[in-house]
Amino acid sequence: MNGKAIVITGALGALGKVVAEQALARGARVAGIDHAAASAAATADRIELGGVDLTDAAQAKAAIDKAAALFGRLDALINIAGGFTFEAIADGDPATWQRMYALNVTTALNASRAAIPHLVAGGAGRIINIGALGALQAASGMGPYAASKAGVHRLTEALAAELKGKVTVNAVLPSIIDTAANRAAMPKADVSKWVTPKELADVILFLASDAASAVTGALLPVNGRV
Repeated sequence: MNGKAIVITGALGALGKVVAEQALARGARVAGIDHAAASAAATADRIELGGVDLTDAAQAKAAIDKAAALFGRLDALINIAGGFTFEAIADGDPATWQRMYALNVTTALNASRAAIPHLVAGGAGRIINIGALGALQAASGMGPYAASKAGVHRLTEALAAELKGKVTVNAVLPSIIDTAANRAAMPKADVSKWVTPKELADVILFLASDAASAVTGALLPVNGRV
């Protein structure tokens, strides 16, 4: 990863922070994009672009173009921005489905479309999306979330086919990620079975590396011990 320029969306969230830290530790330069306000001063290797609504295509393009201009190139896009909700279908709010689609699919779509010209120009670009094991077979209460993550899976496959030979496009499919929010939501769970952010970051950064040049269109389960 040494010297590679990487954009991470959702970079100020629980997973995004760990992926950014691991990428920096491996010598990458990281531009973090998030809806939240930027919290750290820019350095030669790291910039934060806060207050960006990635559901807006123009804002996504402006942020990614800025990151590419600052680094002089773009080698990888890691789409972590997204959201989760637990809601039954029968008595749920139809607007939840639209919100999940916007947060999980539209953000990845807009960021990917904005990054493609930069990634193609670099000659060995990478896009990594965050899918979900729970989208392979949705459980009760998981309808809106699982449907949106299934959309991320299809987006990954379609984009991989479109960009074959130019940019690799893959997705990781985690089970339950060990975050503070998930621990609070499931206080009785055996968290030792969950996948840690560091474990997931390792897989994501492998897919962003030169070693994964032959992998594209993959939906890679990262189960942890679930």
